[in-house]
Amino acid sequence: QRQQIAKSFKAQFGKDLIETLKSELSGKFERLIIALMYPPYRYEAKELYDAMKGIGTKEGVIIEILASRTKNQLQEIMKAYEEDYGSNLEEDIKADTSGYLERILVCLLQGSRDDLSGYVDPGLALQDAQDLYAAGEKICGTDEMKFITILCTRSATHLMRVFEEYEKIANKSIEDSIKSETHGSLEEAMLTVVKCTRNLHSYFAERLYYAMKGAGTLDGTLIRNIVSRSEIDLNLIKNQFKKMYGKTLSSMIMEDTSGDYKNALLNLVGSDL
Repeated sequence: QRQQIAKSFKAQFGKDLIETLKSELSGKFERLIIALMYPPYRYEAKELYDAMKGIGTKEGVIIEILASRTKNQLQEIMKAYEEDYGSNLEEDIKADTSGYLERILVCLLQGSRDDLSGYVDPGLALQDAQDLYAAGEKICGTDEMKFITILCTRSATHLMRVFEEYEKIANKSIEDSIKSETHGSLEEAMLTVVKCTRNLHSYFAERLYYAMKGAGTLDGTLIRNIVSRSEIDLNLIKNQFKKMYGKTLSSMIMEDTSGDYKNALLNLVGSDL
């Protein structure tokens, strides 16, 4: 519906709605309204492009998008990226990141984690858990590639079983091992895969909460997650948010934002019971 408005605006006035809005609006409100005018995959492609262009790379944005999308969604994002920026997303990620972070991002982009059958081979799950233990806790140093391969190529249902087996072997959670064995953006990427595997809605609820908690607001994170999930699973995220933090998403938005920006966000989030 929103994109339909953009199309008819162009037909009627011969001007691009997004460009017109940019000249009329400013700040966070502009950023939110522009985000709403993009078709979903083009919006995510734009967020990835913006995260890589210019000085420095916003690894957190790339990790969030690549770790939380399905293979089908990632393919659509890659297609939109190529159409809009005349560039290959995988090549750009390779050019912009390095080392194990590059490996894990490229691996996530392949989208090999989808498995709709839900079948888990208990023998393979146990083997994977043993391999993860042998690649980290058991040795001095870490075999990062083993972690990357298992986390990025196995399905969520399979990984849940792996995490269970791992805890029995290592006497600690996979999260605790990742925290002690890795650091920086690689640690963030691995933990994000684990969080999205365990509960995708909890992951997004946590992203939204920490975007607003404390001094200042991470408006980019707030806008991106509300806009990109608004037509998918925002209600489930809202329920999870309330369960995890004892307050509603809308009440936190009310405390943390103001003006048209606040009203537009509340409009998207809808009422929280």
